Amino acid sequence: MSPGPGTAVPLPRSEPVRLAIPSLGVSSPVMSLGQEADGTVEVPPIAKDAPAGWYRGSPTPGEAGASVLLGHSTVGRYGDGVFFALGRLRPGATVEVTRADGVTAVFTVRAVEQYAKADFPADRVYQGSGAPRLRLVTCGGPRDAADGYRDNIVVYADLTGRYPA
Repeated sequence: MSPGPGTAVPLPRSEPVRLAIPSLGVSSPVMSLGQEADGTVEVPPIAKDAPAGWYRGSPTPGEAGASVLLGHSTVGRYGDGVFFALGRLRPGATVEVTRADGVTAVFTVRAVEQYAKADFPADRVYQGSGAPRLRLVTCGGPRDAADGYRDNIVVYADLTGRYPA
């Protein structure tokens, strides 16, 4: 599938180092995440100022396919997490990911969805077309004292620019 209208040409591979969501005041380093022993995606640590994390089983931001970054909405006794306000993003907002090669990939939010964890659309989130896409994932919705958040928030965004060009 070729990039759609407003979608930029894919970039070469380069790992993300920083994430910015200007409309939410988010600026965070990005750590690399793998998989847990049970095959689930690793998440950033529950710690003060825990960063966003890039799932290294996905393309790097700006490459063809769906790049996935995860972050906490809350981090236990430390309060709000890096993605606390993620559900407030709206279509048209920008997300910037600075990469190790010095290029900042600029993504435009297309949709923000909330799913019950039991109905999480893993294929839709972790697989994508050949167009460069970004997925931001966090917990959200109602909170259950015993099990934590019952839902996930997923932001779907498309690569629409880069700098330096």
